[in-house]
Order: sequence, then C-alpha cells, then structure tokens
Amino acid sequence: MKNLKNFLHGALVPVLLLILWEAGSRFGLFSEVLLPSPTAVAAKWWAYLLPMQPQEAGQSYLAWLISGELLHDAYSSLFRVIAGFVIGAGLALPLGLLMGASPRTYDLFNPLMQILRPIPPIAYIPLAILWFGLGNPPSFFLIAIGAFFPVLMNTIAGVRQVDGIFLRAARNLGVGQWTMFTRVILPAATPYILAGVRIGIGTAFIVVIVSEMIAVNDGLGFRILEAREFMWSDKIIAGMITIGLLGLFIDSAVSRLNNHLLRWHRGLEH
Repeated sequence: MKNLKNFLHGALVPVLLLILWEAGSRFGLFSEVLLPSPTAVAAKWWAYLLPMQPQEAGQSYLAWLISGELLHDAYSSLFRVIAGFVIGAGLALPLGLLMGASPRTYDLFNPLMQILRPIPPIAYIPLAILWFGLGNPPSFFLIAIGAFFPVLMNTIAGVRQVDGIFLRAARNLGVGQWTMFTRVILPAATPYILAGVRIGIGTAFIVVIVSEMIAVNDGLGFRILEAREFMWSDKIIAGMITIGLLGLFIDSAVSRLNNHLLRWHRGLEH
C-alpha cells in the first residue's frame, strides 16, 4: 500500500504535465510539427515498437517482437552502455583503491587524473574515430571514459575517508595489511564506491546517445538523429522517452542492488 501511494504521488506531476501538453496541442497552442501531442507521440512509439515485417511462418512471437526497430535500438544502446561501463569501472576501481590506500600512488597519479578529469568525453570523439574507426569500439571508448572518473573519484574518497578508529582498532588486534584492506577498508569504502557506480552508469547513458549520433548506424541516439533529418518530432520524442525509461530502469536496479549490498549500513536500517 505504501509503495502504491508513493507511486501515485510521484506520478502526479508527470500526469498533470501530459494533460496540459495534450490540451495545448488540441487548442492549437503548439505546432504539431515542432511539438506533437502526447497521443501522437504514443502512437509513433507504438509503431516504432512493433516490427515492420509480418511474422514469418514458424517464427516464434518473441523472436518476431524482438526484431522490432525500437527493441533492437534499445538493446544496442544498452549493450554499449554495459560494455563501456564494465571497461571504465574495471579500470577505475583497482586504480582508485590503490590511490586511496597508498599516498605514494596517489601523489604519482593524481596530477594526471586532475588534468584529464575536466575534459568531457565528447571532446574525445575525433580521436575515438581516428583511433578506432566507426562502429562499437569508439562508443565503448567514449563510454568507458565517461564512467571511469565518477567511479575513480568516489573510490578514492571512500578509501581515504575510512574512520581512523576502525584502522587503529584493527592494528591493535594485530591485523595484517591484506586483512586490513579486505575486511576494514574495502567494506567501509563500499558506500562511496557504489555511489560512484550509480553516477558512472548515468554518465555512460548520456555518452552512449552522443556516440551513437556519430559512430554507429543503430541505437537510440542514431534513431533520434535520423528522425531529426526528416523532421519526425514525434519519433524524436518517442526515442527520448525510451531513453528515459531505460535510464529509470537501470537506476532503479542499481539502487536496489546498493540497498541489498548495504543492508548492514546503519543509514539503511531506518
């Protein structure tokens, strides 16, 4: 009951905006070319979802449904997000743990990281195309850069802000360096690391849309750019809504995973 109440409360503003948007379109306040009505967008989204070809004999319904343009584009974008994020986070996590735990390693790598961190992933697009050509590799590269720094900086902050009381207590008990790292430092830094993971995935989703507008011939970003060329505003908005729904799904999944992994954390007990 509480979850339903929260859902209805959260849906109030979006539903109200949709009603106002539909009313404005019907009374001619908005151009159908520039800003089509929600019903027109919903119709285009449904047409975008369904496969263009009829179901073939012997083809399962699921295989036929997945062949639709929208599901294919969503799958392509999601695949690039996951692959690029795994590469970026896989590099950032061990480096962040080392930089956080070792002052010498931090002093060695921090100047370079602080120079590279403000550079937006979009600025790497020309180099990505020169180095990797077209297709998925430049997208993976750009997404990995977008995910790398949020995970890195949060991991460093998590390790460096471990409460000194825990460290002194562990040393008094004669704990070795490896046990100290795995049983004290890493668990204490986990909330920061998972926060960085959540931010990194969000950044990866932003970067994938930009990369698909340049380097590939499928995906939600590519389809939005294609629709812009033909002034299909309804399809542009349908693609944007799909991106938002995918982002909401991923963020909710990561949030649930965080809550599960951090169920021991005092802040989640209330």
